[in-house]
Amino acid sequence: MGWLPVPDPVCFTIFGIDIQWYAVCICTGMLLGLFVVMKRGPKKGFSTDRLLDYFLWAAPAGIIGARVYYVIFEWDRYKDDLIQVFNFRGGGLAIHGTIIAVAIVLVIASNHYKDDLFLLLDLVAVEFPLAQAIGRWGNYFNSEAHGCTTDLPWAIYADGEWVHPTFLYESIWCLLLFFFLLWWDKSGRTKFNGQITCLYMILYSLERFFVEALRTDSLYIGPFRQARVLSAAVIIGAVILYIILDKKSQNEEQAYD
Repeated sequence: MGWLPVPDPVCFTIFGIDIQWYAVCICTGMLLGLFVVMKRGPKKGFSTDRLLDYFLWAAPAGIIGARVYYVIFEWDRYKDDLIQVFNFRGGGLAIHGTIIAVAIVLVIASNHYKDDLFLLLDLVAVEFPLAQAIGRWGNYFNSEAHGCTTDLPWAIYADGEWVHPTFLYESIWCLLLFFFLLWWDKSGRTKFNGQITCLYMILYSLERFFVEALRTDSLYIGPFRQARVLSAAVIIGAVILYIILDKKSQNEEQAYD
């Protein structure tokens, strides 16, 4: 059983400092995502300089947001040793915190630059799952964010048990989502600004809702898994937003005609 070896969390050591695979995966995902945005952005009317400005604000905000979100829901773990809040090397980043923080930064920055918010979000929504797909492998190297025990042939060994590689399930889904949204945009199927953003929110949340049920390290809101509650709320909200934006687009087309 098992096809992935038990990982070594250290990628390499330089000047006596261990560089974790966790950080390498996250940084690689971010940089590849930036590359895709830079390639596609000018065709959407965004200069590379403007996009780099957005990235320099959004990247640190996303990491900080991921940590803050995680710490909030795991406060009992950190309240007696606050210095550990800043121990990013040990893992403990929540992707929902990243999404929320990045969205807030883009709302503020797009308003400052007078750019179309939904056009910008659509651009980012295509590359975001690519960054997620790569970043999720950091969980593998940290032996975290795995699922419950299983005897499936693709199980991985973690914490002394054979378990579901939930990081892999999400990585594969996000990679497929990236290619789907890229195809959707290139094929001219986008009818209104914000459509790709809504599709991303719905399809990613759908996967997260079901895969979260397998995980053993979920964050909780009372008796409920936080990620499942949020995913369900995001799906409902994104569907409503989709309908509103679609209706607005149709009304604008009719007024133009």
